[in-house]
Amino acid sequence: MAWFLLFLAGLFECGWAVGLKYTDGFTRPLPTALTVISMVVSVVLLGLAVKHLPIGTAYAIWTGIGTVGTVLLGVWLLGDSASVSRLACITLIVAGIAGLKLTA
Repeated sequence: MAWFLLFLAGLFECGWAVGLKYTDGFTRPLPTALTVISMVVSVVLLGLAVKHLPIGTAYAIWTGIGTVGTVLLGVWLLGDSASVSRLACITLIVAGIAGLKLTA
């Protein structure tokens, strides 16, 4: 269950990271509210997950999911670059996350 909570926390991290773009500097109320809610949910779920997982592993995986998800959503939703080098770096992050999961 802790791994599932950690995965959800990572997804909510993607939500608030991308949500920042839509807040327009926190001037748009609905995107701002959704972004703040995503922040809180993400941190609460991370807190629940680390009750049962090593903090270093959980934090690295949480930020990894957030990083990879945010990059992919940036490409898909915001037209960010999808260059070969960026995708190769994402692959390295995913390999690191898998390694941490396998050794935890």
